[in-house]
Amino acid sequence: MAYTMLNNKTIRKRYYEPNSLEGAALSFIRECCEGLRFDKSKAVSMECEKLDFDGTSLKTGQIPFNMEKDIDRLCLENAVDRFLKSGKKEDAFDVYFCYLEMFVGDYEKTRRMIELLSEYEANGSGLLMKHRDHYVHSVYVFVLGLAIYESNTLYRDEYKKFYNIQDENEAAYHYLQYWGLSSLFHDIGYPFELPFEQVCSYFEVEGDKRELRPFVAYRDLDSFVALNDKVKAELTEVIPEKNFNSTNEIFAYVLTRKMGDVYGFSEDRMLEYLTEKPTQPDKFNHFMDHAYFSATVLFKKLFEEMEIKMQIEHLDVLTAILMHNSLYKFCIAHYKGEGNKPFKVNLHPLAYMLMLCDELQCWDRTAYGRNSKKELHPMGCTFDFSDNNVKAVYLFDENEMGKINRFKDEYIEWLQNPKKEKAPVLKAYSGMYLRENGASGFQEDIERIVDLSLIRLNVETGLSVHIHAGNRSYLSNSNFINLYNFAIILNGRWGNAGWKRARLSGQEEQFLSDSKVIEKFADGFKSLSLEYKLSNINQAKAFAKYMNMIGCFYTDKSVDFEQVEKFTDDELVKIGKAEHQRWLQEHYDMGWTYGNPEKDRRDFERKHWDMIPDFSGFDVSDEATEQNYERLDKATQDKDSEPMECMLAMLKMFDGLRIYRIN
Repeated sequence: MAYTMLNNKTIRKRYYEPNSLEGAALSFIRECCEGLRFDKSKAVSMECEKLDFDGTSLKTGQIPFNMEKDIDRLCLENAVDRFLKSGKKEDAFDVYFCYLEMFVGDYEKTRRMIELLSEYEANGSGLLMKHRDHYVHSVYVFVLGLAIYESNTLYRDEYKKFYNIQDENEAAYHYLQYWGLSSLFHDIGYPFELPFEQVCSYFEVEGDKRELRPFVAYRDLDSFVALNDKVKAELTEVIPEKNFNSTNEIFAYVLTRKMGDVYGFSEDRMLEYLTEKPTQPDKFNHFMDHAYFSATVLFKKLFEEMEIKMQIEHLDVLTAILMHNSLYKFCIAHYKGEGNKPFKVNLHPLAYMLMLCDELQCWDRTAYGRNSKKELHPMGCTFDFSDNNVKAVYLFDENEMGKINRFKDEYIEWLQNPKKEKAPVLKAYSGMYLRENGASGFQEDIERIVDLSLIRLNVETGLSVHIHAGNRSYLSNSNFINLYNFAIILNGRWGNAGWKRARLSGQEEQFLSDSKVIEKFADGFKSLSLEYKLSNINQAKAFAKYMNMIGCFYTDKSVDFEQVEKFTDDELVKIGKAEHQRWLQEHYDMGWTYGNPEKDRRDFERKHWDMIPDFSGFDVSDEATEQNYERLDKATQDKDSEPMECMLAMLKMFDGLRIYRIN
């Protein structure tokens, strides 16, 4: 039984190939993590003689404690599945949200790091010559690491040995927690690198060298990397043999202890690297290392702001992040030199996995930089993880065949006269397609970074129709990630008399501008279970889809279309039916069924009167939705359309967006 505190018969079965990315990653969450975050002193199955009701659903005390933990895990599983099907930024948000709520704590305390990366990247990266997405990329890296762990017994054995864990489930719990932190946060320092690259791009001239141009460097970092007294005291419990005054000193010590002897560097030399990387980029080929800032910012956030209890594994997470970019490649291993030693998993399993997955994950990444938009990058990738191997087939859009054929013709012509000029390239296609000694340059580069004696790698290329055609975006557009704010208000307005009065008098914006109201709504939202929080978030995400259905869109640009101040009755009916279908599908995905228990038993039995009677299966059709919607009374139907009217006011407040009709 994958979910011991739920009815597994009502939970959708997954029909992915077991050694595929989707199959392996989702199997890891469902099968390997059974009992995740359980309190063994409480009921661990529904067959217990006496069930506790210490868990939270819509309210506290409605369900058993470990039932809540099983529901949380199912939320994560469904979020990963949605993301893999869409590749959308909004669905990547769900994965972040689930992980943070489950393993770090209140999302409110970490949201700035996540939102800043996405917002700053989307808005600022167009000024760069080369840059691609790192927000969605990080979630793909997370999922890829889950799949490799699940499918590769050799890596699992090394991980368990390194952390001295015997039990398979305990090892899976441990890996999910610390791999999630490593992968999802490994690029949060990019907002420090982007200004550096923007200045370089401003002065960039083809054929010019960076050392001839102005560059940005960071100064006065002493207070930023300094440790407060509380953190110093905690460090003495984790590393009692040494005292530290800065994050640089901690990182230098941990890295030297793990691999100094193997790669021939001292603690003093590593400390010098870390001190100079942000302040003297001219010493590092005029590049700024975002990994340094990712590790440092995450350290400060976890231990100074959130005051999380420090474990030695946290330092492994931080040093894995620190090494994933240029520090390992050019300061530790000098990986393009003759004496290169590919990184072995037994030195640092989390760093090994992060370096491997970060290199492999180059598909489905939005290109922001001016040159990056002209290049040909894979839009998808299929994996086969059988027999402890990784076979990756990177898929390129078959509509780009003209560009591919031109490159091939130019390359054949160059082969006939190679001394004439440099070989033609079509990044990233040529690096994966062209082979020498049986392997592509892309694969050979990875083999120089990490030792692949445990995980044999085979990289190929292929062509495909557009993988995400039909599910990527709507006309409605903004660069916002205010989903959390929207969800707070969508939940808070339920049964709120003040909101009802404001709605009737047309004063929604004024009502929502009251900070005391928002604070009360936020407190109410935080008391919900993860399932109900996600339900409100997904309701907010669906708004763009509904606008597309009724011929409307929202934007922060000034456009010459009719502005929408209120939806028509017909539009509200269309929205209501679509929202009812979303609600139904969400509940079936979470194992709910039709029934009419007492209200205080509804969340425990996971049955709801508004579900479809005599329904079998999991996918809710338009026809089934229509029939079920019609059987509901008017008050119940209005529950599906009223939240969308609330969105009118929220879009204006939080994003300065306006809604327009196309016709």
